[in-house]
Amino acid sequence: MCQSVNKVILIGFLGDAPEVRFSQQGKPVGTFSLAVNERWKNVEGALRERVEWFRIVCFGRLAEVCGEYLSKGRHVYLEGRLQTRKWSDREGEERTTVEVVANMMRILDRAPKNGNEAKSEQTTRVPGHADENDNPFNEARSESMSEDIPF
Repeated sequence: MCQSVNKVILIGFLGDAPEVRFSQQGKPVGTFSLAVNERWKNVEGALRERVEWFRIVCFGRLAEVCGEYLSKGRHVYLEGRLQTRKWSDREGEERTTVEVVANMMRILDRAPKNGNEAKSEQTTRVPGHADENDNPFNEARSESMSEDIPF
């Protein structure tokens, strides 16, 4: 039997503070960017670095927690899945984005002591996993989708 897996694990630094909005149904939706660094030595032995940026989306209680406890520069561990989303921009042009839909987050550093409103690490116990029903981008899956699979 064939199985599919869509799982992403990231450890990185927030590029900006999370923005929490509410869907038309009143459910919280959080978005932020995450930078993940990769370091290696080239053939000459010089240290090289590349930064990869990810767009993160979270829903429900996880979105609220991210909005409350995360700020720019925080070091976090995220688990989730990749999702492609399409929309039309203001000019009517079709756009596509790939984002990570987070369902679990852990803060890896201590809260900054520079007067930032983020709370201490002891109070950042995040609920287990986010409920996928909170994701307003989920489409109803029909039986016909399984007919499109080529194997």
